[in-house]
Amino acid sequence: MYFEIYRQSRGTTSTGKGQWRWRWRLRAGNHETIASGESYVNKADCLHVIGLIKAVQGETPIKEI
Repeated sequence: MYFEIYRQSRGTTSTGKGQWRWRWRLRAGNHETIASGESYVNKADCLHVIGLIKAVQGETPIKEI
């Protein structure tokens, strides 16, 4: 598995007010997307969330509903 970060443009081309946002997704070994996150204005915020996810790996309980 691996994390992938990328930039995505938001806004319309007609207004010229597009904004770039950072996004992340978790990919399996076969490159299928397992999970993805919301958009972040700053790359550092995107990387911070990935760090949080990595820190709790194996410690997060599973809740059956």
